[in-house]
Amino acid sequence: MSNPLVLWGIAAALLFWSVGAYNRLVRLRSDANEAFAAMAAELTRQAELVHASMPASMIHTGLTQPGELLDEVTQLWDGLRAAATQLTVSIAAMRPRPLQPEAAAALCEARDVLISAWIRVDQEASDLAGSSIPEALTQQWQQLSAQSRSAGEHFNQAVGRYNDGIGQFPALLLAGLFGFKPARGV
Repeated sequence: MSNPLVLWGIAAALLFWSVGAYNRLVRLRSDANEAFAAMAAELTRQAELVHASMPASMIHTGLTQPGELLDEVTQLWDGLRAAATQLTVSIAAMRPRPLQPEAAAALCEARDVLISAWIRVDQEASDLAGSSIPEALTQQWQQLSAQSRSAGEHFNQAVGRYNDGIGQFPALLLAGLFGFKPARGV
């Protein structure tokens, strides 16, 4: 008589553990998704700042007439605009599946390209009067950069907790069963 009770007790314990472990994995995934949304908002602000800061001569056409050569400064600004557009596209591609490693790698690369393009414009698109980027705009960029770095660190921490959660035994059995896959930070 006690044998079936023990078996039922073990089955109930396993069921309750499974539900709890599954809920924990869902919560960890949700936390990482929320952290991505915050990071995406900060990165989008950076891309919007770039588009809003384009020189007036580039706003309407963006390029010279066909057959004309682009000067170096215009090429630098055009590269910066392209980098901002690339970042925006990478964010949009990652938004439906924020924990997909390939999308995270593309976003990380796009962010790095944008930062490099900004530095190039700041350092190389200058004349005797100084940088072609106004000081107020540089300060705004630095503030947005700090905010996006902070949001990126928060996302990376959430991804780390998620990866730890799906990698722990015996939760990894449920993770494999329900399709929880390792993610990549940025």
